Amino acid sequence: MSSIAIVFMTPLVKLVAIALIAIGVLSFLLRRKAGQDRGPWPFYAKKPLSSVEQVLYFRLVKALPEKIVLAQVGLSRLLGVKKGNNFATWSNRINRMSVDFVICAKDSSVLVVIELDDASHVRDDRQAADRKKDRALAAAGLRIIRVQAKSLPDEAALRALVEISPGKDS
Repeated sequence: MSSIAIVFMTPLVKLVAIALIAIGVLSFLLRRKAGQDRGPWPFYAKKPLSSVEQVLYFRLVKALPEKIVLAQVGLSRLLGVKKGNNFATWSNRINRMSVDFVICAKDSSVLVVIELDDASHVRDDRQAADRKKDRALAAAGLRIIRVQAKSLPDEAALRALVEISPGKDS
């Protein structure tokens, strides 16, 4: 073999060696990650609603028997991104955000969103998140009602607040 062929093979051999090392490292990392999935996962069951959220939920159900009352709904289930806009960019703005309650007509169209504000909503970070959530819902034409946890309205007050009489879809 000529010295020219050896010179050209050296970079190729180096490239193959680097590729083999990369494959080995990747294989090791994947096996290690797979091993983590074999053991028990650190989850436990918990209640999706706090005690005050449960009280408000059952009051809403009783006050609005002809409506669908949903709890802990992700904004991504309520809001779509209008065509012509970057879906990922706008979707990421509401990613991981949820609302406490959604009142729907029987056809599942959203009538109103209800947020239960507790003491944590006075913090600056929560107020910023609330403004962002309110702005996103308003952009979609959805009305949001904020209820204070320390003074929950009764069924009649909820019905009046929501402005939906039982048996009538708006």
